[in-house]
Amino acid sequence: MNQALQYLLDLPTQHNKGIHAGITSVCSAHPLVIEAALIEAASTNSVALIEATCNQVNQDGGYTGMKPQDFKNFVLKIAAKVNFPADKILFGGDHLGPNPWRHMDAEVAMEKATIMTAAYAAAGFSKIHLDASMSCADDPNPLPPATIAARAVELAGAAEAAARQNSHPSPAYIIGTEVPVPGGASEELDVLEVTTPTSAAETLSLHKIAFAKVGLGEVFERAVGLVVQPGVEFGHANVIHFDIAGSQQLTDWRIKTSSILFEAHSTDYQTSEALAGLVDGGFAILKVGPGLTFALREAYYGLDLIAGIICDGYEAGRLPAKMEQIMLKQPQYWQDYYHGSAGEQYLQRHYSYSDRIRYYWTNKAAQQAVDELFDALNGVEIAETLISQYLPRQYAQVAQGQLPATATELVIAAVRAALTPYSKACSVT
Repeated sequence: MNQALQYLLDLPTQHNKGIHAGITSVCSAHPLVIEAALIEAASTNSVALIEATCNQVNQDGGYTGMKPQDFKNFVLKIAAKVNFPADKILFGGDHLGPNPWRHMDAEVAMEKATIMTAAYAAAGFSKIHLDASMSCADDPNPLPPATIAARAVELAGAAEAAARQNSHPSPAYIIGTEVPVPGGASEELDVLEVTTPTSAAETLSLHKIAFAKVGLGEVFERAVGLVVQPGVEFGHANVIHFDIAGSQQLTDWRIKTSSILFEAHSTDYQTSEALAGLVDGGFAILKVGPGLTFALREAYYGLDLIAGIICDGYEAGRLPAKMEQIMLKQPQYWQDYYHGSAGEQYLQRHYSYSDRIRYYWTNKAAQQAVDELFDALNGVEIAETLISQYLPRQYAQVAQGQLPATATELVIAAVRAALTPYSKACSVT
């Protein structure tokens, strides 16, 4: 068993002893985001938890075009580039279940979900979020909790067999699904209902019974995390910030139960204080994704404006214009989420917290536009004053000689700036 998996398995015990430690779950397939995450983990001597979602990576390739083994190889290649040890990387599969095929009948969708979950485990993904909460074409809506638990166990069985057959350590599991579907909320949010202790207890009990019913009681002992809603989320233009008092009953219940931790989804854009409060309250697995590519996009657009000033032949706004062209031509990743006037939709496409522009950075035309920006800035000295103007979060590091004023280094630093509050919140206290 590698040290990354062991760290996760030990987290509940640590919290039960009063040691508040956590782990940052980076949910992204962007190479610079992953590079930044590995560099950040190295700087804090931490485990790097890198996750892929069911829509992003699956046996059909997902929207990234990668199968689970492809994604793992992709991350390991980046790790080798930055000299990050492979045994300190924990690979996770998020929302593994029938969601990509929920338009099909349950039997077919679950068959595909089982194949996908097995593929993740066969590739050595050791953190598996079992999510069979969504209704399929012939299912009642909402799906009965007992059915959700039974289907989760079916997926776990496939993961166990695949891990064993491929000589990988038995995975750790995450259960529970009180979060938006993969991809995030589809509308503005004003208020959230925090998961109640009663609901958390029911989810835990139903899963424990379902695992035991098919002889997988020992497997359930590796269910280290329960996904709950602690009262954090973000919409297109607003963030609901964590309120410690609002989740206190849930924290108290966890302390009494003491066998499991909470996994908090959609923690993007939370304050440093909120993230620390989450970990202290037992929400020790902090998932972040769009907030990191949001920081990436900010850095890209800032560099685009800088290049327009100092690079001959480069016109400021070229990158946003190309991204707008691509998103209008291929609207499938945003059109069901962004509404309003033409101007409002433009604002959301480029600047929303939900950051659905992240789905387009792997587009060949988008990659070419980014390459053109980086080529224009290659070998060009960027004045500190321009960094102060267009990339102010990186100014102090550059001015103090801690950060080279190059395009790639500035982008990685921007992503790390978004990750630093997580590193601090998850450090052992």
